[in-house]
Amino acid sequence: MPGIDESLLEAMRLPGARGASVVDWISGLALGAVGDAPGGDAEATAAETAELARLATESGVLALTGGDDDTGETDGGPGGPSGKEPPVQDLIITNADSYHLLRFVTTTFDSTVFVHLWLDRGEGNLALARIRLAEMADRLVLG
Repeated sequence: MPGIDESLLEAMRLPGARGASVVDWISGLALGAVGDAPGGDAEATAAETAELARLATESGVLALTGGDDDTGETDGGPGGPSGKEPPVQDLIITNADSYHLLRFVTTTFDSTVFVHLWLDRGEGNLALARIRLAEMADRLVLG
């Protein structure tokens, strides 16, 4: 089971990878970073992406899973269906020259961590990166 450093190095092996980080979305701090950062400042990038992550996970509309149970209540909301996973799995942001993927890490405790991958749009494969990032986040060991 890979830790943060090994996971980030694995992410950088994806075609078109420009930079990657593991970020705590509550504090906005990068727990680890490799490669380049948009704007050249990894800590500023971590803080800004953490704000996006907070908005997505705390949004009532985005947190809904769309499924109703027998009580008529949705199974989304803070903490997600199981109470342990975030209500949003990942975010994809596209710009003219790059992609940003934010994948939330699910753990046995209430995780507030996500992996941010920055891909070059001309060289990267968004579908492949999303699949590999999900696999990597599932294997990531924090601590």
